[in-house]
Amino acid sequence: MRISSPTTVGRHAELDLARQLLTDARKGAGRGLVLLGEAGIGKSRLVAECAALAGALGVPVLRGRAGATGLTAPFRPLIEALSSLSRGAGLPTGPELAPYRPALARLVPEWRDPGGPGYPESVVELAEAVLRLLAVLARGTGCAVLLEDLHAADSETLAVLDYLVDNLADLPVLLVATLRPETGPALDLARSAARRRVASVVALGPLEAADVRAIAAGCLETTPEGVPDDLAARLYGGGEGNPYLVEELLADLVRSGALLRGPDGWQLVGEPAASVPDAVVQAYGHRLAVLDPPVRGLLQAAAALGTRFSLTTLRTATGSAEPELFAGLRAATEAGFVRPDGTRHDQYAFRHALTGEAVLATLPPAERAALARSAAAALEAADPALGDDEQCRLVARLLAAAGDPAAAALRYAEAGRRARESGASASAVALLEHAHRLAAPPDRTGVAESLALALAEAGQLDRALAVADSPDLAVPSALGTDRRIALHTRLAWEAVMAERRADSLTQLAAARALLTDPAPADPTPVGPTPAGPAAAATPPADQRAALAVVEGHLTLLPGPDGQLPPPEQAERLAREAAETAERAPLPVVACQAWQLLALLGRERGFDHADACLERMLAVAEQHALPVWRVEALVRLGVNAFMRTGSSRRLEQARDIAGGLGALLQTQTTDGLLAMQAVLRGDHAAATAIVDRSLDASARLRNLATHRYLLLTAATLAAHRGRRRDMERELQRFDRAGGEEASFLTPVLFGLCRAVCALLEEDRAGAEAELAAAAAWEDDHPSVFYLSGRYGLRPLLDTVAGRADRARLAACAAAPAAELAWNRQFLRLADAVLLGREGHADRAARTVDEVRRDAAGLFPTGYHLGLRLAAEAALADGWGDPTTWLRTAEEYFHGLDVPAVAGACRGLLRRAGAGVAQRRTGRDQVPADLRVLGVTLREFEVLVLLAERPGNQEIARRLSISPRTVEKHVAGLIRKTGRPGRDGLRDLALALAVAG
Repeated sequence: MRISSPTTVGRHAELDLARQLLTDARKGAGRGLVLLGEAGIGKSRLVAECAALAGALGVPVLRGRAGATGLTAPFRPLIEALSSLSRGAGLPTGPELAPYRPALARLVPEWRDPGGPGYPESVVELAEAVLRLLAVLARGTGCAVLLEDLHAADSETLAVLDYLVDNLADLPVLLVATLRPETGPALDLARSAARRRVASVVALGPLEAADVRAIAAGCLETTPEGVPDDLAARLYGGGEGNPYLVEELLADLVRSGALLRGPDGWQLVGEPAASVPDAVVQAYGHRLAVLDPPVRGLLQAAAALGTRFSLTTLRTATGSAEPELFAGLRAATEAGFVRPDGTRHDQYAFRHALTGEAVLATLPPAERAALARSAAAALEAADPALGDDEQCRLVARLLAAAGDPAAAALRYAEAGRRARESGASASAVALLEHAHRLAAPPDRTGVAESLALALAEAGQLDRALAVADSPDLAVPSALGTDRRIALHTRLAWEAVMAERRADSLTQLAAARALLTDPAPADPTPVGPTPAGPAAAATPPADQRAALAVVEGHLTLLPGPDGQLPPPEQAERLAREAAETAERAPLPVVACQAWQLLALLGRERGFDHADACLERMLAVAEQHALPVWRVEALVRLGVNAFMRTGSSRRLEQARDIAGGLGALLQTQTTDGLLAMQAVLRGDHAAATAIVDRSLDASARLRNLATHRYLLLTAATLAAHRGRRRDMERELQRFDRAGGEEASFLTPVLFGLCRAVCALLEEDRAGAEAELAAAAAWEDDHPSVFYLSGRYGLRPLLDTVAGRADRARLAACAAAPAAELAWNRQFLRLADAVLLGREGHADRAARTVDEVRRDAAGLFPTGYHLGLRLAAEAALADGWGDPTTWLRTAEEYFHGLDVPAVAGACRGLLRRAGAGVAQRRTGRDQVPADLRVLGVTLREFEVLVLLAERPGNQEIARRLSISPRTVEKHVAGLIRKTGRPGRDGLRDLALALAVAG
């Protein structure tokens, strides 16, 4: 007789669906498939069939399974899935995965860099990295990801899967998941995915009577007709259509002698079985009874450890020697209780989840508790610190099963603290909530403190604030002054990062009150305390430093005045905070303080701001803080661009962020690089970055960067004079919360809308947009300095006669005047004033200097400024406005901005200068000649002059009259300044040599 049916029975519709989804996935239409059903209903059998289907088609298969307790190590199913592939065909190593390898190293041990600084990437960043890996892996063949028992999966795994299933539609990937219909986050995820129509959810019901008969026939190695009717009826009634129970009941009938094979086939001769659960327990009791006592004890100990267990853990828990251990496991495997799991070389699993449960159920409750207590004690004795995170969780579960909730709570709390330190905040919350429920009264305060911090870091700020106000923490004597101050300060910081000004102010007020009011000294800490410097009792100066940093960052958020110190005082307090934090040392607080000082210090000059950032960088490097190091490098790169127009340093920072796997910071840097590309006139690069990063930032829920990229896309359209495209992107920006992101308002008005209006020759509209930007900056703190106040607006006002020398001097004295984008406009404004003041030569030299320094940095801004300055020069009679207008006209014609190109041509006509006709093919004229006003026909004549033809020959070849040729030659001599036809011939030959 077989232990199980050799074929899958009664699941034809499900197999057809899986086959169709796999076929669709190979064509690029990925999807999720969730198999939902009770234990033993056949989910694993269907997954095995999916693996076989994929294997037959040459599709790579990644297969993993969650643990049995629901409090397993973060990402365990994903780690197993990737390990299953790396052991076989191996993981791809293409260059497109390079930015994601540091994040994926969390799931792929062989990709870890022991010497690297590490980066605590968010779950969403990791999910994006997994998505990119699957895209590469599936290229050309498709890919199947099979994950089982997700009802027991950790929160981080579920978050990754939620992200993946939403983004499979355009990838050749089939994701198959199994879970029980138990209330919880996994079931919620499955139902939500079904509502979003990104996954098919199939509920596996009990088998029909004919299917149960077919299972019996397969196990008994006979035909369905060879299964006695009374046996089929008993199996159908007792097994309730559950394939696993049917097979177990059948095996028990054979072992007990109630089902015999005679000359006429199989015959049922025994008494009816009891109810299903009792029958299964009794069946395992009978099977255990016939095993040798050492094997029986080994199985019971293994069942206490869970559905799956490692040899190392079982050996430690039982104290068995290795030969006896292997002998016992061989006997248990032969008896059909366990099997090698295959996910790890030393991993075993019970044949089914019900198997382990049934083995434990054969023991009385007191004996089960004693077994759990003994196993926990053995594991703790072997490693008192329980350095392995999974062992820590296991001991916590064993202590709870042993009836010692207080001890279990401390181990759960320790596991939660470790999860929090590793960045698995959702798992930390689950573990700490479990600890909080079990903790003895003296331990609840420390657990609640850790839980509040974990909730805040997991983005559940409302719940974190509720825990902070709970009886466990609300009584001052419960936590002590210093720890309460640290808790309020941390919650205030998280509220600032979430832009929740009111909540941050409330927490700051609570912390400030504790700093001034007498309170009981901190009690002796009981249970876990928060990780890091804030966990320890710190002197008031250190506490005030941390508070000052939070308050300073809060001043940068829009809100009512009077609740926070003015920027000058905030800067002074931040400097004191930085110095205090470095002495403590509190390196994170120090980095936060120097970052704040760099933002506030821009008002005093960018040298000062850079000095603060360099100090921030030094602190981050000294204390091995990779995230803060990248943050310092990014901000230094931004300042370098604003000062010089070069993106080199920011590009270096982006490479470092990518090397760390810091996907959020990489995306943020990409957004900054895209905006810089817009200003540099590199529209192709800006478009490429936006196209590459926009959807990815939305998937990562990196909303701040997503909004910035949308605004960048709008600004890109604006700088090309495409209002309709700009308005469309701004609508997307508003829908993404752009109206709420008011700190971007100056950019929207001054760098986007105002420039678009100028490219439409709507001077009044541009001035209104620039005035709106300035009005917003008058009422709010601002960290943007390219929105017109210190550059474009003074130039417009100077051209219009509204700005005098004193006004321009005041603008030039501001630190923002140092910035390259602003500097070009201010210098052109200075030239306009010099020309009006009668200093024509100085005015012309100033324009020439701008042409030399700025033309290649910001072509759109430069040519726009040149067009405005030329208008003033033409009116006031100085400089070479004709050449400047031709230069600007040439640029804007090439950019396809007809309004400005037309305005330049109009001004040229007003100056009495010749205006070239815009004919197809004019781009054949070299740029140097186009600037001089050389037309396409004149260029054609010039090219022929290299051969020394006469006017008649040129006229014949170009089909024009000799008189027209003569006019074109005269025009060429005048425009190029060459001495006669010989000079033109030399020019033509030089152009021919240059290609």
